[in-house]
Amino acid sequence: MPGKANSAFMKPMNLSADLEAVVGKGPMPRSEVVKGLWVYIKKNGLQDAKNKRNINADDKLKKVFGGKGTVSMFEMTKLVSKHLS
Repeated sequence: MPGKANSAFMKPMNLSADLEAVVGKGPMPRSEVVKGLWVYIKKNGLQDAKNKRNINADDKLKKVFGGKGTVSMFEMTKLVSKHLS
């Protein structure tokens, strides 16, 4: 069956209120959450100019990132999963 291995990634997840404030109302699949985060990051110019792999969090994102001001893309994914259930 095509897409079977990726079904966990596509399964709608419940989002924390902090995450919903950034990407909109859940439930939504993890892939959509990540897409929504990037739309928010780009719209608000939060990608670090010198190091593109880093995200400079604003107040809304800090809540999602456990209070951190700057996180790497890789760390972002880990921190965001804490807001999914």
